[in-house]
Amino acid sequence: MTTLPALPFASWADTKDTLHLFLQMIGKVRLKTHPKLNHWWHVTLYPHVRGLTTGRIPHGDGGFAIDYDMLDHKVTVSADDGRQDSFDVPGLTVAQFHDALFSRLKTLGISVKIVGIPYDNKSKTSFATDTVPRAYDTAAVSNFCRALQSISNAFETYRAGFVGKQTPVQLYWHSFDLVVTRFSGRPHPLDGGTQSDREAYSHEVISVGFWPGDDTFPHAAFYGYAYPEPDGLNTAPLAPAEAFWAEKNGGALAILKYDDARLAESPNTQILSFLNSLYDGSAQKAGWPAQALRHEYA
Repeated sequence: MTTLPALPFASWADTKDTLHLFLQMIGKVRLKTHPKLNHWWHVTLYPHVRGLTTGRIPHGDGGFAIDYDMLDHKVTVSADDGRQDSFDVPGLTVAQFHDALFSRLKTLGISVKIVGIPYDNKSKTSFATDTVPRAYDTAAVSNFCRALQSISNAFETYRAGFVGKQTPVQLYWHSFDLVVTRFSGRPHPLDGGTQSDREAYSHEVISVGFWPGDDTFPHAAFYGYAYPEPDGLNTAPLAPAEAFWAEKNGGALAILKYDDARLAESPNTQILSFLNSLYDGSAQKAGWPAQALRHEYA
């Protein structure tokens, strides 16, 4: 039996947009409070047994964490002195979520000021003034949580085969994708782009991820790419047979639709075959020292 729940885009698109905005607020708190890490790793959220978490964020002489429980649909702010405070999510507008989050932080003595507008999002309304009623399908959010947990298992297995620098399994809240990125160790500064782009792409990378889809591509999917893109990348063979190369922003993007993995006899095998084929083909085309970077645990 498949371990991946159905995630039909049309049935939860509005809920996904709501969840995305809620997570952006939590992510922005981490962005403003956590010490800066290379490649913006300090901004991300992490899979948790009940949803997503900031992990521990240093603050003053202590620290705190924000956990989004996507099964019971509540947010909990916890301080490392044992205090915590929670609020229920269903039925909240973006403004109400904003007020609930920041009032809990204030109660615990955590002072943080974020840029209170969505980032790279179709909503341009500030969080504090977005009072429009929002869809929130609890079953769909819980299914997304279960998908993230199962996919994280595959991503952690994929990570285990590499000894070089690589990211944890992490969710970038601005683009709403779960990502693992490997580095060759060779610098390759990006020419142009924003400051954040240049920080993210200062070195050679091969990146894979999972994304729930949007209006331009209404399908949940796994993807992968290489930076800088080597010549002929889109001719590298991909597995399984359902995987394909597409073009994104002028570059080659490998794609495996979520349903093509979900409906397979072994979804985990399908996901791993895609991740490994993308990495192997990209590393070969880019001239990475793949054998030296391989990890085989004895």
